[in-house]
Amino acid sequence: MEFTTAFAVSLFFWILFYICFSKDRSRYRNSYLLFLALSSTLLALLFSTVSYINGAVVILLLLIFLAILIVPFFLIHNGIVMIRNEGRSLQNLLSLFFGITIALGEIATFLVVALSIMSDTKDQQILNFISVAGTPLIITSISVIYLSVSFLIFMLYTLFLQIIPKKKDFDYVIIHGAGLLDGQRVSKLLSDRIDKALDVYHKDPTPPFLIPSGGQGDDEKVSEASAMAAYIKEKGIPEDKIIIEDRSKTTYENLLNSKKIIDERDGDKYIALVTSNYHVYRALRHAKKVGLKCTGIGSRVAFYYWPSALIREYIAVHAEKKHLLILILGWLLCLAPFIYSLAR
Repeated sequence: MEFTTAFAVSLFFWILFYICFSKDRSRYRNSYLLFLALSSTLLALLFSTVSYINGAVVILLLLIFLAILIVPFFLIHNGIVMIRNEGRSLQNLLSLFFGITIALGEIATFLVVALSIMSDTKDQQILNFISVAGTPLIITSISVIYLSVSFLIFMLYTLFLQIIPKKKDFDYVIIHGAGLLDGQRVSKLLSDRIDKALDVYHKDPTPPFLIPSGGQGDDEKVSEASAMAAYIKEKGIPEDKIIIEDRSKTTYENLLNSKKIIDERDGDKYIALVTSNYHVYRALRHAKKVGLKCTGIGSRVAFYYWPSALIREYIAVHAEKKHLLILILGWLLCLAPFIYSLAR
């Protein structure tokens, strides 16, 4: 009976996720619904082998804990690799800082557990330490655990957007720009985006129009769109299949200006936007803001580059007032039992 209930709960979350995802892939709540669906499915599978619900819950929590335990070591290593390969800019240090923060939170968690075990001791020095350090350690532990789980949820949804099947019949493919090398040459990151768009182009039964989108930066000799168009022509794409959008400075403007171009043209308007895989989710959010219905397609990036880039996306999404509020409210909710115990 309990297994049937666990399976029913899992099915409920999958149906709810499917409805919300089908309606709008850019919604923030989709990431949490996907996490609930995956977690409840794993719980049901564990329950089918463990045969009692408490044991299944314990195993699930242990698996999540082990995943979080591994994260700081991976991020710290990745941060070192980023510094070696990309230099010591602030954005390249993100994974290192994030890894150290999570590691400190995990140390705080272990200390909280140790202090709770020693709370019955009669040693006055230990009791004094617990009274002074206990509260900050608990707050640090809960905060970092919540931050880690929140980031894990965000990462899972970002990965999910990459693996779902996508249609192959588009009318337009928008290619997001990126910085140019020496102010005029296409970078590896940008060429990967263009190559992905060309892959979409060649697989399409009715080849779409390609819209390279990106303006000219202060340190650039040509617009990103012009450099991208030249690259596309070198790959054998007819010039009449290329529509340049060279006025945008941001992702939002990429989509807004591209939408204006498409709206002025006749015919069907089934649209794909191509950007780096870590950036698809936020690009879809901007697309919704400008009223552009499209499918997000991600190009691969170097594995060592992906964690830091994803952390930037996580910060950017949660910098929006609504989602920052959700993050803070969730943190306070996690702290509520502890705050209540202090108030008693």
